[in-house]
Amino acid sequence: MPLSAKNSYIGELLIEEGIITRAQLDDALVKQKLKSQSGARGLLGHTLVELGYCTDSDISRAIAKKSGVQFLTMDNYEIGMSAANLISPELAKKYSALPIGFENGRLLLAMKNPGDIIAIDDLRIITGFGIKPVVINDKELDAAIRRFSNISMELQETNEIEEAEEEEEEEGTDTDNLNGKPAVQLANQIVNQAVRAGASDIHIEPQEKRIRIRFRIDGVLHEIMQQPITLHPTLVSRIKVMSNMDIAERRVPQDGRITLRVDGNIIDVRVASMPSAYGEKITMRLLNRNDRVITLKELGFHSVEIVKYEKTMKSPYGFILITGPTGSGKSTTLYASLAVLNQPDKNIITLEDPIERRMEGLTQVQVNAKAGMTFASGLRSILRNDPDTIMVGEIRDHETARIAVESALTGHLVLSTMHTNDSAGAVTRIGDMGIEPYLTASALIGVIAQRLIRVLCPECKQPYVTTREEILNSAADFPFDGDEKEIELYQAKGCVYCNGTGYKGRKGVYEFLRITETIQKMILNRASTRDIHNVAVKEGMLTMRQHGLLKVRMGLTTLEELLRVIA
Repeated sequence: MPLSAKNSYIGELLIEEGIITRAQLDDALVKQKLKSQSGARGLLGHTLVELGYCTDSDISRAIAKKSGVQFLTMDNYEIGMSAANLISPELAKKYSALPIGFENGRLLLAMKNPGDIIAIDDLRIITGFGIKPVVINDKELDAAIRRFSNISMELQETNEIEEAEEEEEEEGTDTDNLNGKPAVQLANQIVNQAVRAGASDIHIEPQEKRIRIRFRIDGVLHEIMQQPITLHPTLVSRIKVMSNMDIAERRVPQDGRITLRVDGNIIDVRVASMPSAYGEKITMRLLNRNDRVITLKELGFHSVEIVKYEKTMKSPYGFILITGPTGSGKSTTLYASLAVLNQPDKNIITLEDPIERRMEGLTQVQVNAKAGMTFASGLRSILRNDPDTIMVGEIRDHETARIAVESALTGHLVLSTMHTNDSAGAVTRIGDMGIEPYLTASALIGVIAQRLIRVLCPECKQPYVTTREEILNSAADFPFDGDEKEIELYQAKGCVYCNGTGYKGRKGVYEFLRITETIQKMILNRASTRDIHNVAVKEGMLTMRQHGLLKVRMGLTTLEELLRVIA
């Protein structure tokens, strides 16, 4: 059908169904003609949606009704992987169609155009099933194809990995037997799917009769697939060879690294193995080298706190700590801070394990404990290279903490991370590491504590009205605007864009403890964490909980999500 005829057909169809008026169609056609004259391309349906005259779902419902087929929304339908995997991703894109399940022995085929007889006939022959076409809206179908296409392309490994495999072969290891084709394909599929899903971690866990594979997406684990337990030995061996680990050793934990190329992105993978009752569990942390450094504002800092923090970073010397549990985004905040400090007149040297992001203009050093390059020994070496700013990946022991504090006292700006629950807790934690209070009080200039909370999916988040009393039952410190009795908040629903979770992406919630003269005196007097926290709040510190409640008030997340992360 020619484009003009198709446009006319859609317009008349929407008028017939009472969705738009003739005047709205004429207006959209004029806008469409202007677009064509300017060289832009697009469909009439998209123009109608842009003008607000209808929605994607309105168009799809009208097409489904006219064609006599069922209209589905992915909010209420779970796509079956066994059906989706019947065709290749290339065919799904070619025909703009995806098998989503079975009904009475026929294959349910989600399509944009159920009248595409050629696509239906071709897929009937390819799959061997009778076809029942159904319609879902364009955006949902595109998202479903991206999510559920089972891509088995071979990963392009860097020279580092190829050299590691060559060394294994030279030592007489029969990698062909250990890494049979099914294991290779499964390993490739797992990593590809994890990268495309935006996962930060992969967990490969042997159970009694199956392998459970889970991805951590936006901080929450999701079970993605199950595989027969018979594949476990060869899958683990394949991953071990790739990460240069000892495939013969199964009784003790091991660590390794892989560098891969997926969709043009270089992915650094940290691999850890651990013996368990049914075999070795494999955990893989994914780090994308191509990710740009996020700014402090994009991380979600409160505008007032950014000003305070950047003013503190301009100090010529001092010790700044970023604290929080594992997976709270401390490293990302460190890199965002370094991006602010990265100037041609500054010599910035980092000591990391591992180097998670390459940054132009920095000297980045990798810790190598086997070669004697620890955080403590590396920090001593850095001090002999005339640094202005030093970044230490993590303060783990007394020796590293002492050298970092002394470096801050001798004219260097030192940034590092530590595992504590809040900003005030970092002060007492330094004392627990054996650092004298007078050194801490003199060196420490600021502490950031942070958590990551999931952000509501913009496609499906739903507003609801709740009362002041209901909110007070969960959050007595909620930032109400005056005496308002009711307030509109948002709740998670779940759709195909967010994998049914209701959330898409994460933002940080922060508190920044500025070391004032009053707090310095409290450190010298060995004050408790609670006392330091209370004084900091009186001096104007915005706590993580208060920052999170502001994000709830703005409709960025839910009260339930905030309370899940911060008690």
